Amino acid sequence: MDKTLLKGLAVLQAISGADPAPRGIDKLAALAGLTRSNAHRTLATLIHAGYVRRDRATGTYGVTMKVLALGLAAMGLRNLQQIAPGFMATLANATGETVHLSELQALEVRYVDKIESRQPVRAYSEIGGRAPAHAVATGKALLAAQPSSWLDTLPEVLERYTPATLTTKAALRTALDEVARTGYAVNRGEWRDGVGGLATVVRDATGQPIAALGISGPLDRLTPSRMLALAPGVMDLAQQLSATLSHLERLAAGQQTIEDR
Repeated sequence: MDKTLLKGLAVLQAISGADPAPRGIDKLAALAGLTRSNAHRTLATLIHAGYVRRDRATGTYGVTMKVLALGLAAMGLRNLQQIAPGFMATLANATGETVHLSELQALEVRYVDKIESRQPVRAYSEIGGRAPAHAVATGKALLAAQPSSWLDTLPEVLERYTPATLTTKAALRTALDEVARTGYAVNRGEWRDGVGGLATVVRDATGQPIAALGISGPLDRLTPSRMLALAPGVMDLAQQLSATLSHLERLAAGQQTIEDR
């Protein structure tokens, strides 16, 4: 196990425990089971990473909104998995294609949920499976929603899977600019030959991209003109899903506030 990581988690738990009273370094060290010097180094790292702030006037420490954002993201994904199937079923019935709900993990997407197309020829994937974000529609939709500073960390050369794959960061950035302009991403055989997709992001109550909703199928059916025709419906359902998710998160936050009083 990574002892440094465990120390950082112990300090975060000590800062954000049930007792909301401000804590100085000596109290935090005792709660985390660390020496004062270890606690000091760990706090310095957490401050540098943006997860902890120090009140210079009192010498006490507190967690930042970055920690709250992690919690909201986890809660949002859990809520999303509960409410998304109905929206996915609507999209599957409207398009006749396979529907995916994906999340971004590093430079890949993971398929969180899926509804299989009833067509005899369909896209192959499985729940829990992964795909390169730069080569699939749900991945490009999520990449386009990331901060420019995050996209700067992408490698200059990207792996090729088919002749249509975007293999340079420059080409991908151009494609992501188009996604940002139109509101949806497309895949024209970039991950698997002859298989395409169309997707857009789903956002949580804070406006952060939490997942992508999309369809996939053979390019014989998902022609450029058909994708263009289906795009408004996919975006509308994703917006409805985002609104429902935001409503649930606000209700949960309000309930938590009441319980804390």
